[in-house]
Amino acid sequence: MAAAIPLWYRLFFLYIEPLSALAGAYYAAFRPEDYLADLSFGDLKPSTAPAPTQTNMALLQLANLYLLFALNEHFVLSSTTSRVTWRRLLVGLLIADFGHLVTMAPAGSGIFWRVWEWNAMAWGSVGFVYAGATTRMCFLAGVGL
Repeated sequence: MAAAIPLWYRLFFLYIEPLSALAGAYYAAFRPEDYLADLSFGDLKPSTAPAPTQTNMALLQLANLYLLFALNEHFVLSSTTSRVTWRRLLVGLLIADFGHLVTMAPAGSGIFWRVWEWNAMAWGSVGFVYAGATTRMCFLAGVGL
C-alpha cells in the first residue's frame, strides 16, 4: 500500500496552489488591464494605452494555461498517493517555476529580491513561485516524507 502524502503537501498542491493559479487565470482573462498594469516594477511603468488585440489574445491563452495548470495539479495529484506520480508531476512544475521566473527577468534583477517594492503581481509571480518551488524541492528531497 502506498504511504499517504503528508497534510502540508496535500493542502498546498491540491488546494492552495491551484486556487492561486485560478486567481491568475481570472485576472489574465477578465481583468487584463489590471493584470498588465500590475506587471510594473522599478522603471517599468504601466501603460495607459489600450492593449492591442494580440496582447489580449495572449492573455487569454495565458489564462487558459493557468487553468490547465490548476486542473492538472489538483486532479492528477488528488487521484493518487503514488509518490512516483507526485514526483513526476512536481518535477515538471518545478521546471515551469524556473521558466516562470525567467519571464520576470525583463523587469530587472531587483524583481527577484527587492521584496519591499513588490506589488500584488510581484508577490504572486515571484514570491509565491518561490514558495511553490521551495515546497516542490522539499517534497522531491523527501523532507517530511
